[in-house]
Amino acid sequence: MRLQFVEYIKQLQDTITSRLEAIDGSARFKEDNWVRKEGGGGRTRVLENGAVIEKGGVNISEVHGALAPAMQKYFNVGDCDFFACGLSLVIHPKNPYAPTVHANWRYFEMYEKDGTLVDSWFGGGQDLTPYYLFEEDAIHFHQTCKTACDAHDSEFYPHYKTRCDEYFYNDHRGEARGIGGLFFDYLKATPERSMQDWYNFVTQIGNSFLDAYAPILEKRKALPYGEKQRDWQEVRRGRYVEFNLVHDKGTLFGLKTNGRIESILMSLPPHVQWRYDHHPEPGSEEAKLVDVLENPRDWV
Repeated sequence: MRLQFVEYIKQLQDTITSRLEAIDGSARFKEDNWVRKEGGGGRTRVLENGAVIEKGGVNISEVHGALAPAMQKYFNVGDCDFFACGLSLVIHPKNPYAPTVHANWRYFEMYEKDGTLVDSWFGGGQDLTPYYLFEEDAIHFHQTCKTACDAHDSEFYPHYKTRCDEYFYNDHRGEARGIGGLFFDYLKATPERSMQDWYNFVTQIGNSFLDAYAPILEKRKALPYGEKQRDWQEVRRGRYVEFNLVHDKGTLFGLKTNGRIESILMSLPPHVQWRYDHHPEPGSEEAKLVDVLENPRDWV
């Protein structure tokens, strides 16, 4: 399974970066291959200062070794070894009318010291963070997610959509990070579903990503905007940073396992603002977005 999924994420990284370069039309992803001294490594691809994408990263990693004490405590296990691989991406477009997107698909194994496999699971998802709300974009993104889920189980989409709303939530702000999508974790073998079944599900979600996001980016990338819209985008990006540094489990895992800091913090946008006690003008387009973030909707 680990070899199968590693090969999949390598191919998916190529597919996604090629499509995003075509949409940008100017910049290209810079590739950075790195090695983790404790075991494994990865292939980071970052695009900066493009015509459409201000900053974006599409990274794959494949790491292994002894599970750090902090993570032993987190998983409530003793001294053991692990293997983890996955693809993680964040795209921050330049245009404030084009939404940020995040996605991650991962696979994890845990072993006794003699190499005996004791646990394995899949996790991941994809979610959209707009700065201005276009309801047709939200519907399109969620419908694409639902279609991919429905191919496996009609209960998946409502369950993983709710999980996403719950997870990507800045409880210290009382608002969601964005308009959600899918979030799933600890997808393990059961009498009803094998690990191959879960592999088929997770890879279908991964394959749906470009269908979900690319048409939105194409539609919004050239809309005219001004300083007001740019300021709002940067204020909202601050909330994105807050979530990633305060709540995100992936960031925590990377830091606790001596992960590569440049790849972990690749998700942070290049230009951000924090303004004291900032609130949008009532009735404005900016306020319309905040209302949805404070009251998550069912989009399909």
